[in-house]
Amino acid sequence: MMKKKYLSAVVAVMAAATLAAPASATAGTMTTGTATVADAARSSAAAPDTAPETRTTPSKAPVQNTPVRTVRPGERVDAGQGWTVWLTKQGKYWSGPDGYENFRSVVDGNIDRSQPGVSHQSEGGESGVFHSGLYYGTRAAGRVELTGADGRKTLATLVALPGRSDWGVWYVHTAPTQGGSPAVALYDRSGKLLADLPAWDF
Repeated sequence: MMKKKYLSAVVAVMAAATLAAPASATAGTMTTGTATVADAARSSAAAPDTAPETRTTPSKAPVQNTPVRTVRPGERVDAGQGWTVWLTKQGKYWSGPDGYENFRSVVDGNIDRSQPGVSHQSEGGESGVFHSGLYYGTRAAGRVELTGADGRKTLATLVALPGRSDWGVWYVHTAPTQGGSPAVALYDRSGKLLADLPAWDF
């Protein structure tokens, strides 16, 4: 009787072990699967971001050109505030409120029209300054720009004789200054700097 009880107990223990085995195996598989997912997540987090970097190139501001006004030889141009400008084949003429006439030649050899250049004359007082000059050596003048000591830029008016002349005259008014002369720059129609004069103090 004792032997039967002992055998029944052994059988019961073995059956319990057999029933428990699949559950244990299943639990092991679940644990392994969870570890794999966690590893993949860590691997994904550690991997460098390979998405292409988006770069935005700022658009270039359009070139602000000044139309060149074509004038007849000797035609008087009202430059404002009592100033007058006119051109002949010999060069640039201008007069101020006092009526006194000035002249700058383009044919006396003082400028080299074989290459771009710019000149500058200025007159004025407490009420303001009248700036003018020649630009030359190019048939593609886009603008003449003055830059004051404070960095302020002022565009000049351009005038030239008919026939796509390789020279012309520029002029502009600015506020009075405490001394010195602004920088002057000549650009072509594409915005390329052709010639410049640095600022200087009196």
